[in-house]
Amino acid sequence: MKPVVAAFVLFAGQVTVAGSSQAQRVQPIAVRIDATARSAAVTPYEYGMFIEPIGGLVARTLWAEMLDDRKFYYPIGPAASDAPPPVNAEGRPGVVYRKWRPIGADAAVTMDTQHPYVGTQSARIAVSADHVTGIGQSGIEVVPGRRYVGKLKLSGEPGVAVSVALVWGDRPQDRQVVPLPTPGADWSEASFAFTPTATATDARLEITGTGPSTGTAAFRVGVVSLMPADNVNGWRADTTAIAKSLNSGFWRLPGGNFLSDWDWHEAIGPRDARPPMFDHAWSAMQPNDLGMDEWMDLTRILGVEPYVTVNAGLGDANSAAEEVEYLNGAATSGWGAKRAANGHPAPYRVKWWNIGNEPFGWWQIGKTSLDYFMIKHNEFAKAMRAKDPSITLIASGAMPDQLHPKGVQQNSSIESIQAKFGTEEDWTGGFFAKAWGNFDGITEHWYDRAEKRPDAPAADELIEFVRSPSNHVRMEAEEWAIYETKFPKIRAAKTFLSIDEYAYMAGPPTLKSSLAYAMVFQEMLRHTDFLTMSAFTTGVSTMDISPSAATLNATGTVFKLYGEHFGAGTVPLKVDGDVPQPEPKYPVGHAHPKVRAGSPTYPLDVIAGLSPDGTKLRLAVVNATFQPQRLNLALSGMRLRGSGRRWVMTGKTVEAANTIASPNGVTIVESKVAGARTVMVPATSAVIYEMPIAVER
Repeated sequence: MKPVVAAFVLFAGQVTVAGSSQAQRVQPIAVRIDATARSAAVTPYEYGMFIEPIGGLVARTLWAEMLDDRKFYYPIGPAASDAPPPVNAEGRPGVVYRKWRPIGADAAVTMDTQHPYVGTQSARIAVSADHVTGIGQSGIEVVPGRRYVGKLKLSGEPGVAVSVALVWGDRPQDRQVVPLPTPGADWSEASFAFTPTATATDARLEITGTGPSTGTAAFRVGVVSLMPADNVNGWRADTTAIAKSLNSGFWRLPGGNFLSDWDWHEAIGPRDARPPMFDHAWSAMQPNDLGMDEWMDLTRILGVEPYVTVNAGLGDANSAAEEVEYLNGAATSGWGAKRAANGHPAPYRVKWWNIGNEPFGWWQIGKTSLDYFMIKHNEFAKAMRAKDPSITLIASGAMPDQLHPKGVQQNSSIESIQAKFGTEEDWTGGFFAKAWGNFDGITEHWYDRAEKRPDAPAADELIEFVRSPSNHVRMEAEEWAIYETKFPKIRAAKTFLSIDEYAYMAGPPTLKSSLAYAMVFQEMLRHTDFLTMSAFTTGVSTMDISPSAATLNATGTVFKLYGEHFGAGTVPLKVDGDVPQPEPKYPVGHAHPKVRAGSPTYPLDVIAGLSPDGTKLRLAVVNATFQPQRLNLALSGMRLRGSGRRWVMTGKTVEAANTIASPNGVTIVESKVAGARTVMVPATSAVIYEMPIAVER
């Protein structure tokens, strides 16, 4: 059928260019969209999230616990006695936690290692009638009028009186004190609550006591907790509500590098009874409050599907199979019965499972050779599917452009990596050759760092910054095409690719970095025939978060734009043009693929799609220039039918950001658009248009 040419105009108004405000005329860019050339529909999993408890990352963002080291992993003493922060094998410094400190007398506080409540030690405080002693932790942020609830495990000798206080200032009225029930020889739980009357960023929780009228005595504290009263089963109400608004489809959890020396068996059952552990991957103590039941609860709160990665570092196939049974088995099965006993009788029915995390990496605990891991993966797959044959297994692959010896960086091209296919630096190919039938999909992880271009004019620096990370996606797509040639069974079996870790490490989230992520999304959406899942690192990186507040940041804003307006069910269409994406103008550093992502519509990047019901055209455009750009649309197999809507994501400058203090730097503005001859794309923006159409048969 002869193409039907149609267009509509969107007026951008004034824009800021190099410090001046001016309206600029530009040459129109031709865009051809073919309604008959369709890719597979966007899945619900294209805008997924990855989360990992890297030190305090989860504990200080999504989890509601306000205290550090609540199970007394570290000894209590004055600051002068603190050991230096731990450092892992790669020299990475560990997390610095807020510490418990003695109150009244340093010598009164010792660690009881003979009869601890949990772990290897609990706090023991000697008390007397004429001297108040105890322990406290500062650095807690509170806001007035908000209720905070807590509990602790307590035991004590006869004549001991114990109280707990929240202190938010220096005046006598800047504290609330709650007397606790008289402790006995056995451990018991005591609850308390506070409602402060002023804001404080350095409030302090104090647990103190006095002894009998004569002689001395002691009390012990086993576990302490303090949370906002509005927590949702231990998860923060504010941050989880924001995360839910992103409609992510799935979250990959609970790690990451963290998994490779974590035993999930030790993180089920009552939280207070779980021993704390040391995460050697990130040089961090973890209280083990987050186990598989908590992670499953998080996905329920967020309204997403869980995607579970099992420990194939120091873990074994039997442990992974038991994890499958714990999450998916009937309550009559061995581990399903344990889940039911922990308060969750119904199976979680987790569909998505990943065996191991980056086992190819020299940084990974349990790193092995390719041949050895193929044996290991196959054993894991057999054991896990024996427990639940319905699960979808995803192998931990890596393509040749991502793999290189330690200390060696490279700018890979398709030509430069040809010799790597079929070698130790081709784990994805290794799975296709040696583990076929034991996975349904395969992963890829990439991370990009922003280049410095000090000599580039602002316009050139902006567009090259924005274009850079999407090249990782294009490189993987070109490598996938090579795999399909080498292994034709991939296409027949509908084996899929999941980019389930990725991030652009380019400084604080701004409009500038959001435009880059928009191009990453658009490159992924060009390859929906095989690239069906992705997970951003990390889910909490979509927010600006303090201990008492949160807001969607610029990165979260771009996820919201695409997730809501180019989301699941959208059918991508072929887009063509006359201006290919050029080579970079300025030199780049290392680890940047030498490909050219984007549509042939430079300087714009354009994707198009049909709404699930086929009645609307969706057009997504990234304009990483400082002036409005005009598009001339040539539509084949469809015609426009009047006015529609558009959603413009932009800000006053490319450095605009969304923070708790200023949440509206990068916004999405919806408006009506009328049909005309041209599409006008605002400067420094990502825009999604939705127009009613009639599809021509």
